Amino acid sequence: MATPSPAQQIADEIRALQNKVNSLQDGVRLSKVRDAVEDMQTKVSSQPQRIATARGRGYVFEKDLEAQAQSFVDAWAMLLPNLESQINLQSTALMNALRPIEMQMPQLTASAYNPAAARGTLNTMQSAVSQLESKVSAAERTINGMYDQFDRQVFDFSKHIDQIEYMLTQLAEATFQLLPTEGGIMAVKAVWCKTGKEQKDDPEGVLYLTDQRLIFEQKEEIVTKKVLFIATEKQKVQGLQLEAPVALVDNVQTSKAGLLKNEDHIEIRFASGAPVQSAHFHIWQECAAWQGLINRAKSKDFDKDRAVAIDQAEVEKVKAAPTQCPACGGAITQQVLRGQDTIKCEFCGNVMRL
Repeated sequence: MATPSPAQQIADEIRALQNKVNSLQDGVRLSKVRDAVEDMQTKVSSQPQRIATARGRGYVFEKDLEAQAQSFVDAWAMLLPNLESQINLQSTALMNALRPIEMQMPQLTASAYNPAAARGTLNTMQSAVSQLESKVSAAERTINGMYDQFDRQVFDFSKHIDQIEYMLTQLAEATFQLLPTEGGIMAVKAVWCKTGKEQKDDPEGVLYLTDQRLIFEQKEEIVTKKVLFIATEKQKVQGLQLEAPVALVDNVQTSKAGLLKNEDHIEIRFASGAPVQSAHFHIWQECAAWQGLINRAKSKDFDKDRAVAIDQAEVEKVKAAPTQCPACGGAITQQVLRGQDTIKCEFCGNVMRL
C-alpha cells in the first residue's frame, strides 16, 4: 500500500476531525443524557398503571407495590427539576465551547492544500476537540451520578414487574387453572432434569410457584422431522407434568452448573404424599431467589402480604375437610388445598364434596 502524501494525510485528518465535530454537535447538547432522563420519566410514570393491570390480571401479593411505585413517582418529581437545570446549564457552556471550533473548520478545510501551513492549526484544533469531548463525558457522568442510585432502584423494581407480567402471561396460556383463591407468585422458564442431570430429551417448559402449589408445565416445540440434519417440521407440546402442594416441600437446595457455573439449578425434595420424592430443575432465574420464594410459600408468609384477602369460607372448608372416608373408613391423608371442591378416597375411590 502506497504511503499517503502529506496533502492526503492532512485531508484525511481534517475529515476525521470534521466527523468528531459533527458528533460533538449532539454531544454538547447532552442528547444522550436528555434521552436517558426522558426514558426514566416514561419508566417511572408507567409503573402505577403496570401494577394496576397486573392486579386486574390476578396478581394478589405484595400489597405495598402501589405505594412503592408512587414513591418512585414522588421522588422523581423532586429530582427532575434539578436534573433539567443542570443539563441546561452544562449544555449551554459546552455549546459555547464548540462554536469557535465550528467557525474555524471552514478555514482549516480551505488550507488543506498547504500541509505545512495547516498542520499547526490542525494540531491545535484536534487538542481543543479532544478536550471538549472529555468535558462532554465529564458532564454526562456528573448528571448521571445525580440519579444513578435511583436508576438502579427503578431498574430492579421494573424487572420485578417484568417477572410478574411474564407469570401472568404464562398462566393465561396454561393448560391448567389455578384453584379459587390460589395466587400465582412467580414463574420461570425451566427444564425438568428427570435424572438430576440435564439430558437432551428432558421436558422444557415453565415452573410455577403459587401460594399452594409447585407446578411444572411442559411447553416447547419438538422437532418431528429433519432433512439433512435441518429441522423441517415441529410440533408444539404443552401439558401439565407435575403438581405438588408446597406444604409437602421438605427441602430446597440450589446449585450452579455449566462450564462457567452460570446455570441456576434447584433440587426440591418432597415429604410423603407428594407425587415424586424429588424434582431437579434448571431455571432461568436466580436459584437462591427461588429457594427463598418456595420457603416463604411453604411457611404461608405470602398470606400476610396479600393485597386481596383470602375468602374465609374457603379456609373454613379446608378446616372442615373429612379425615376419614365415610364409605370405607379409610384415612384421608392427602393434602387438602384451599379452593378444592372434592376429595377422592385413595382406597375405595369415593368422591367427597367439601
